[in-house]
Amino acid sequence: MLYAATRATLKKEFGGGHIKDEVFGTNKDDVSLNGYQKYLITLSSPAPLTAAEEELRQIKINEVQTEVSVDTKHQTLQGVAFPIAKEALQALEELKNKQLNYVQLQIDMKNEMIVLASTVSTELKDLPNRIPKDSARYHFFLYKHFHEGDYLESIVFIYSMPGYMCSIRERMLYSSCKSPLLDIAERQLWLQVIRKIEIDDGDELTADFLYEEVHPKQQALRQSFAKPKGPAGKRGIRRLIRGPAESETPTD
Repeated sequence: MLYAATRATLKKEFGGGHIKDEVFGTNKDDVSLNGYQKYLITLSSPAPLTAAEEELRQIKINEVQTEVSVDTKHQTLQGVAFPIAKEALQALEELKNKQLNYVQLQIDMKNEMIVLASTVSTELKDLPNRIPKDSARYHFFLYKHFHEGDYLESIVFIYSMPGYMCSIRERMLYSSCKSPLLDIAERQLWLQVIRKIEIDDGDELTADFLYEEVHPKQQALRQSFAKPKGPAGKRGIRRLIRGPAESETPTD
């Protein structure tokens, strides 16, 4: 304890600017030339990574080394685009034509492509049960509802990711493929997605939640930034401005 407590004082007296390295040793070999060389090697080595960090590092390396091709996945500014299976594209086309009211897509990790997972008919009350608890999914839902007396049918995109129940690779790929998928759905298939929502639990998809997401309360927003009212009561003494005809004339 005494040596540790006086180390900083000794360095200060000696001149901290002249000390290049600090080596701690528990035996003679640690403070020998061989021990110092091992210390320098340790400094130049990368920090140890956990299994999750090593997996994430490998994913980044693979994404950078991915070849750019029309027929295979390619890295873009928006993310990593995987090819979409024909069945999935056909289901989205039928959703656009209102032949389906729900389409669920998933990523085939082994073959690296987006495939169709489900097209089961789904009502609003059934929607929470369509969200997996242990894996990510993309959902396209035809939201049928009334708004201000009008009947509307709006397509809503839902990206469900149940937090850390999924592996790092799955979270990375679903997050990266989301934007390219939406770009294809909206620009190539002309699917009018009215709202994009991200959730981690299906229980969030209540009727009130979905309605407020599709129709935000703009009125409340405007009121929060409304111009403040002026002070009540008197505004002060009126100032009388005399016209030219009312100006005083000098008298003798």
